[in-house]
Amino acid sequence: MMRDLMPSTLEGQITMEKTPSYFVTNHAPKRIHTMARDIKLIIVVRNPVTRAISDYTQTLSKKPEINTFEVLAFKNRTLGLIDASWSALRIGIYALHLESWMQYFPLSQMHFVSGERLIVDPAGEMGKVQDFLGLKRIVTDKHFYFNKTKGFPCLKKPEDSSTPRCLGKSKGRTHPKIDPDVIRRLHKFYKPFNMMFYQMTGQNFEWELEEDSGSRSSQD
Repeated sequence: MMRDLMPSTLEGQITMEKTPSYFVTNHAPKRIHTMARDIKLIIVVRNPVTRAISDYTQTLSKKPEINTFEVLAFKNRTLGLIDASWSALRIGIYALHLESWMQYFPLSQMHFVSGERLIVDPAGEMGKVQDFLGLKRIVTDKHFYFNKTKGFPCLKKPEDSSTPRCLGKSKGRTHPKIDPDVIRRLHKFYKPFNMMFYQMTGQNFEWELEEDSGSRSSQD
């Protein structure tokens, strides 16, 4: 049981655990509900097109011999048939996965973090997380600085001079250049699922604005 692997929680403490695959694993909602039905769930999401390219970039770094993104993304490129069974693309169909979780947990126990806003305003997003968890807003903007080399904010402790904690070398890799037509087709593919996700969560993540201005992200 996952509970057995967690450290003991003392009074006044909150135990947290993260695993990216939980959200897209079919049996996870039921198992977690059985373990702790009053648990609070934090889900970080980002533009599914950028997320898919980031996923591919990570895989490419380990398996440089794999097919190109364009080849993997389509069942039939000529007909424009997207291969939604490819995990890099399927993960981004957030509405599908959220539907499974909503069978066991109410939205009041879920908090959705915008991956885009987490980069440009980490303190703001962390403030919302602390509110959701019922914690005092201790982590503020003074705890972050932006690392221009990585393209991500880093966490620091203002009260001491310890080295800031930044994302590891597996993050911030330059994305391969993807055919703009493929990007447009993927935005079109995801749009109805995104709209459904916005409606389900009551939040507009504004990913369509990124589509209008083109794919702006070059790092994972």
